Amino acid sequence: MRRLFFLSILLLASPMSAAVPIEPARVLHVYPHDRTAFTEGLLIRDGWLYESTGFENHSFIRKSVLATGKVVRSIAIPSQYFGEGIVDWGDTLRSFVWHGGQGYIWKLKTLRQAGSWTYSGEGWAMTRDDRNIIMSDGTPVLRFLDPGTMQVARRLTVTLDGQPLSMINELEYVHGEILANIWQTSLIARIDPQSGRVKGMIDVNALWAKAGTSDPGAVPNGIAYDRQTNRLYVTGKYWPYLFEIQPPAVH
Repeated sequence: MRRLFFLSILLLASPMSAAVPIEPARVLHVYPHDRTAFTEGLLIRDGWLYESTGFENHSFIRKSVLATGKVVRSIAIPSQYFGEGIVDWGDTLRSFVWHGGQGYIWKLKTLRQAGSWTYSGEGWAMTRDDRNIIMSDGTPVLRFLDPGTMQVARRLTVTLDGQPLSMINELEYVHGEILANIWQTSLIARIDPQSGRVKGMIDVNALWAKAGTSDPGAVPNGIAYDRQTNRLYVTGKYWPYLFEIQPPAVH
């Protein structure tokens, strides 16, 4: 299945159209990752790795040592929900669920709940720039949320060669671009946050192969950027590795 989705994306960006550049991910380091984790959200803050996972009755948010994967703190999402993306804002962590419109606010250091919020539609992933929290929901439209109210401030349609691009999953904001896993593919889209245009793709197919997973659900998903060290990390659902890769060049 993954090859079919991968081929479909390549066709959209083929030389028959205004092709976007596709560059293979360059691996710099490899770290251990919990192969039982169905990764939905990933971020780095103050040197710590924060991760959220999915599935009802098995969704959690945890804080780990990046180099070893050792979990130092963990909190479970209510069992009826399928956990999805996370994002940091100030001294808090925001999270939400796939279905149900339920969002949570957690204290970053303790992972104790500090509030909640609601939204419409599905929740897939979140990241942030300096002003807004950016949310994906599987459609081509990204929502920019006011962090104070968690209400929609603006919407952005993502396009590849002029056509809307759906299945936008895990997000990260890097060097003025939104990076996004395209679900069921090995591609990470590099999105212009003003126009929504896909400027290029990072291909993690070789990392997917190295992960050695046979589960059809074990797709690439999880992008974390350390702003303090300019280091970029990627992983996937049920992957035994966390890969540090070369960040995109600054333009």
